[in-house]
Amino acid sequence: MSESAVLHIKGRVLAGPVADDDVHDELWVVDGKITFDRPTGARDVRVVEGWALPGLVDAHCHVGLDAHGPVDASTSEQQAVTERDAGVLLLRDAGSPSDTRWIDHRDDLPRIVRAGRHIARTRRYIRNYAHEIEPADLVAYVAEEARRGDGWVKLVGDWIDRESGDLSACWPPGEVAAAIAEAHRLGARVTAHCFAEESLAPLVEAGIDCVEHATGLTEDTIPLFAERGVAIVPTLINIATFPKLAEGGEAKFPRWAAHMRRLHARRYDTVRAAYDAGVPIYAGTDAGGSLAHGLIGQEVAELVKAGIPAVDALSAATWGARDWLGRPGMTEGAAADLVVYDADPREDVRVLSAPRRVVLRGCVVG
Repeated sequence: MSESAVLHIKGRVLAGPVADDDVHDELWVVDGKITFDRPTGARDVRVVEGWALPGLVDAHCHVGLDAHGPVDASTSEQQAVTERDAGVLLLRDAGSPSDTRWIDHRDDLPRIVRAGRHIARTRRYIRNYAHEIEPADLVAYVAEEARRGDGWVKLVGDWIDRESGDLSACWPPGEVAAAIAEAHRLGARVTAHCFAEESLAPLVEAGIDCVEHATGLTEDTIPLFAERGVAIVPTLINIATFPKLAEGGEAKFPRWAAHMRRLHARRYDTVRAAYDAGVPIYAGTDAGGSLAHGLIGQEVAELVKAGIPAVDALSAATWGARDWLGRPGMTEGAAADLVVYDADPREDVRVLSAPRRVVLRGCVVG
């Protein structure tokens, strides 16, 4: 990493979404920490000008994983570097079979909040990704992953059922409720992969904290999510692949293929209806399976396309997402993880895909 004794960030510092006291003309980075007070006697000052945001957040990605399963450390490193260079400095890893704890000891790589390994029903998920178990073992596996993760556990809530030829829920309500209660007892939150409609209400009623994708939300379940404060991470750039998936599986599973096309066709309406109802929404790409890393700018643009106002879409990948994950933004004394752009991202979120400078732990890395 390139060292700099003091950084001076000048222009517009967007420490928060809207309030006047969230917007500053400058900040300083001293010993890797943010300060809004001009340091005295500073030497070797490097000036960076532009529009500054907290380091971006990808709230659903997978480091240490590709389309076939776990990858080696070199590939995991490149995945993390790609995210960093895109300005993503905080990753919520939503399930990986690889041990990536070594990344925590690298000052030049993003921070990761892990959910351990996926927990799926036997033969009901992508091969080599998950623990594949039956309901009687769910509580024990959730407890194991709650201890391994960083405050999150990831379930596969629904997947294609080969007998019915369509998506269906994976877990009986009683078992999943007991498993979520055990995770909460251990201090972990629980999220679940869900595409279908029928899997959502039982998970929310069981106490789930978040749902990934959530394409099956309807006018019946959206109020339930809003009432319970259950967040969603829509992964719209992943949902864009549904027609191709449907085409590949149509010959064998025509019902499933038609279902996937319907979920895709209403994806923007689903997300906008959830936003309008007050459901918390965060930005995630699902990178690391079949999708490349470093695409959070595209995902934020998709949220805007769905009808979410630009500032709220930005918050889903910056201020709001960091608060949700319990990580600081641009506050006095916080670690200097930030990204600088040539233009105001509140005016056009597409600038997120072209950071001017990336500052990680106080050092300019890109």
